[in-house]
Amino acid sequence: MPYERIVVEVISQKGDCASGHKVGDKVIFEDEEMKGRLCLSAMYSLLPKIFAMKYEANFPWLKDKDKVTHACPDGYNPVIFQISREEYYE
Repeated sequence: MPYERIVVEVISQKGDCASGHKVGDKVIFEDEEMKGRLCLSAMYSLLPKIFAMKYEANFPWLKDKDKVTHACPDGYNPVIFQISREEYYE
């Protein structure tokens, strides 16, 4: 039986990220668990989109309904995240 999980991946990072996020870093949200490391500022700003993706929100401006990008709130040292909905099997 497939389940849905949310994967947050760093796809771009410029400047000096205080939390050390690097391109390729991933955080996985499965059921009620988070696997990986994410700074509180980024998590706080990402959570509305993570919940929206988890509960199958449809953003009409997206070409791929299962992927959305999100920018870290630090404008001087921007980190860009991609939030993806993925199926997985236990």
